[in-house]
Amino acid sequence: MDLVELEEQARQLLPQGVYDYFAGAAGDELTLADNVDAWDRIRLRPRVLRDVSRVDTSATVLGAPVRSPIHVAPTAFHRMAHVEGEDATARGATSAGSLFILSTRSTSRVEDVAAASGHGVRWYQVYVLQDRSKTEEQVKRAVAAGFGALVLTGDTPYLGRRLRDVRNAFEIPANVGTAIAEASGTGIIDQAADVTFDDIAWLMELSGLPVLVKGVLRGDDATACIDAGAAGVVVSNHGGRQLDGAIASADALREVVDAVGDAGEVYVDGGVRRGIDVVRALALGAQGVLIGRPVLWALASGGAEGVRRLLRALTHELVLAMALCGAPSIADISRDLVFS
Repeated sequence: MDLVELEEQARQLLPQGVYDYFAGAAGDELTLADNVDAWDRIRLRPRVLRDVSRVDTSATVLGAPVRSPIHVAPTAFHRMAHVEGEDATARGATSAGSLFILSTRSTSRVEDVAAASGHGVRWYQVYVLQDRSKTEEQVKRAVAAGFGALVLTGDTPYLGRRLRDVRNAFEIPANVGTAIAEASGTGIIDQAADVTFDDIAWLMELSGLPVLVKGVLRGDDATACIDAGAAGVVVSNHGGRQLDGAIASADALREVVDAVGDAGEVYVDGGVRRGIDVVRALALGAQGVLIGRPVLWALASGGAEGVRRLLRALTHELVLAMALCGAPSIADISRDLVFS
């Protein structure tokens, strides 16, 4: 699948301000660009004369089986991309056999997303809000709706300055703001700036679910998350939307994986655009990858079916990349494939 063409299709369909909101990042967007470039800097050492007549992409997420290690990252305001919003994205992810992570800033009710997801594996992303009772309410609803884990975003004590939004004087469309209020009962509320490692245990006790921490770029932070009870971490710089000049996710991955070891699971997002990028991520030790912006472009241009096609196309690319690397299963994608 041509992701450049897919994005252009979405750009043509979306209002300029909405497209820029999804596509843009903080500052001069240096980290946004480097997220993509960093994967290209990783070279592989493929094996030869391995039997790759059958290639199996099946994987697990916290023990739950999935058909692919390529999953849907939590992103906000899907109804700005498509009238069916997160319901459509969840259906597409389930039909592709991928994990779907729902954002706190969803424009669909968690209960409706759960129904749309059906038997699919789904997690709930958490922003701790200034009014923590609202966070408690959202988490309890997610638990009741059958979400299997919480993903605490840890890199947003304040929002990064996104110059495209400033230039466009962008505001969330009124109908979408209403949808958020109806979906969550909170409206668009600022996140708390006092979130710490202690909140991992708070969320675990509140929900009874495993908690992963998203936004980790350092080994010491990853270790602290695991020591505080986290089941895993997501290596992420928020798609370059927070601190411009932050290290690319691909460049941070090895250190985080080495710090976590066998004590938890590691996922990565940011700039993954090809099946070969997935091989690179898994070879460095990631359990799976999360896809953000391309999912929004697929949603905007094709709804649930567009999301399914994107995820399946990336998985087909992964199959080819695995075969050419001499790795017939996910377990065969090991660090010795990476040239370093």
